Amino acid sequence: MDPLLPLLQRDARASHADLAAMLDTTPEEIAARVASLERDGSILGYRAILNPEQAVAGTVQAVIEVRLTPEREGGFDRLAERIAKFDQVQACYLMSGSYDLLVFIEGANLRDVASFVTEKLSPLGGVLSTATHFRLKAYKEHGVLLSAAPANGGKLAVTP
Repeated sequence: MDPLLPLLQRDARASHADLAAMLDTTPEEIAARVASLERDGSILGYRAILNPEQAVAGTVQAVIEVRLTPEREGGFDRLAERIAKFDQVQACYLMSGSYDLLVFIEGANLRDVASFVTEKLSPLGGVLSTATHFRLKAYKEHGVLLSAAPANGGKLAVTP
């Protein structure tokens, strides 16, 4: 993997000059590498990490475990791609274990999430079952801690 990629993942707003200093190259070389990585599809986009307590208040986020019947020729791919196209779906992953897909969705409220599951997801041919888990609180998002450090100098409290 290009060593530039983890640096961009950590801080996509870092200047080309700062990145060049970290990688012992020139800002022009960094600009060319970023452009090349964007062209070849290695970099698909950039996004801000939002504090869910402030920026996305009023939305409901859920994780849905989905069990599927694989298709003869396509396995899970065609159905997974169909599910991933729904507007409510934020992420969709093929998993090992007791379920096949892990689907992250977002809705305006609980009814919106329930409607997605009962009216769009569950009726799809090939969907055997779903289990929906609602996100209550986020502590870390994309490697960034979201809560303030503990008041006792960063040590976790010990309870009996």
